[in-house]
Amino acid sequence: MNRFFAFALLGGMLVAAAQTPTPPDPGAPRQAIENWKDARFGMFIHWGPVSITGKEIGWSRGGERRGRPESKTGETPVEVYDQLHKQFNPVRFDPDEWVRIAKAAGMKYMVFTSKHHDGFCEFDSRLTDYKITSPESPYRKDIVRQLADACRRGGILFGLYYSQPDWHHPDYRNGARHADYIHYLHGQVRELLTGYGRLDSWFFDGLGGKPEDWDAPALLAMMRGLMPNLVINNRAGMPADYDTPENRVGFFQNRRPWETCATITRQWSYKPDDTMRTLAECVQLLVSCAVGDGNLLLNVGPMPDGRIEPRQAARLKETGDFLKKYGESLYGTRGGPVVAPDEKSRKSAANAGDLKIDAGRWWGGTTHKGNSIYVHILRWPSDTITLPALERKIRSVRVLTGGKASVRQTEKGIEIGVPPEKRHPIDTIVRLELDGPAGTLPVKNAL
Repeated sequence: MNRFFAFALLGGMLVAAAQTPTPPDPGAPRQAIENWKDARFGMFIHWGPVSITGKEIGWSRGGERRGRPESKTGETPVEVYDQLHKQFNPVRFDPDEWVRIAKAAGMKYMVFTSKHHDGFCEFDSRLTDYKITSPESPYRKDIVRQLADACRRGGILFGLYYSQPDWHHPDYRNGARHADYIHYLHGQVRELLTGYGRLDSWFFDGLGGKPEDWDAPALLAMMRGLMPNLVINNRAGMPADYDTPENRVGFFQNRRPWETCATITRQWSYKPDDTMRTLAECVQLLVSCAVGDGNLLLNVGPMPDGRIEPRQAARLKETGDFLKKYGESLYGTRGGPVVAPDEKSRKSAANAGDLKIDAGRWWGGTTHKGNSIYVHILRWPSDTITLPALERKIRSVRVLTGGKASVRQTEKGIEIGVPPEKRHPIDTIVRLELDGPAGTLPVKNAL
């Protein structure tokens, strides 16, 4: 089928669909969202031909950025950026190795950039030649397919990032021609949802777009129909299933799912010798999300040859080693019932934009599962920490990270102490076993 006929057929289908009112978005089934929340920790991957330059994906592309209010553009001339795919030949790409690295890190799911703002497709789309399988590409293999298959073999969940903005496409936000771009966008989403097996999550990235910019009601309705259990984020101008704070930790929120997406280095895509988070920063970032009842999607930027940078892989394995010992306090838990104190300083740190974000600037918080509350102490402002009173009795206490804790429960609160020599340098975890379910307790601010 030639591209003109494909577009004409798709356009007719979409026009017919547009004449029927679209019902409100029902959201993903509750169990699908709960399963996604149980996973807690995922790998985000930003990768493409831009890795050859070591500059940021999409944003380093020169030329016009239709739809953006600022006149700023990228440092790589558009005529250079848009030809990088002709050199991109990641012969050392091994999707199973990427999955092994994710699993060694304790990650339960993976989200890959099928198309970023630069418009380059890492899948075999029938609607464009600007793709990894193009005859102009020396590699010519479908990256999305390989990763989808590898995740299923490896037993982790697989999701896709897809950017609605497309600075390469001539119709994108180009007056009346944008309607044709919406057909293109819907068509590619359909391709990804029908040609690659089950997907578990979907990450749109609309740069603040409105629903009408993408015909989002019809888009989401199509997606729900094709894949009912798909968990979709809030970046297509509609709330969908979950919120997406970026490079900052979200505040405590247990009535609506959320996920922090953050970089392990300063740049989303590969940059040689980029500053990288320490082990403490990686772990405390994850813990900070979990105590707020959120997930963490931690990003890596693979190298041009297809490998995840060895030092990034090593840092991820260190994180995974921590989780092998203490993961019970994070996986399958929910945030609370005691939430972090000092929200003002936390908010200030979160808005600072530094690499550490706000981890470690307050003592911590709690997660819970069954009859257990896990107290995560990231720092000790005094010899003890005090939790507010709980409407259940503590039956037993265990310090998961080693040593013994002194715990005193009264009507006024719970005082916890751990000898300095037994405090974990990253996260001292004290498990309080209660006489009933922790999930039924009211949420309270820490004292």
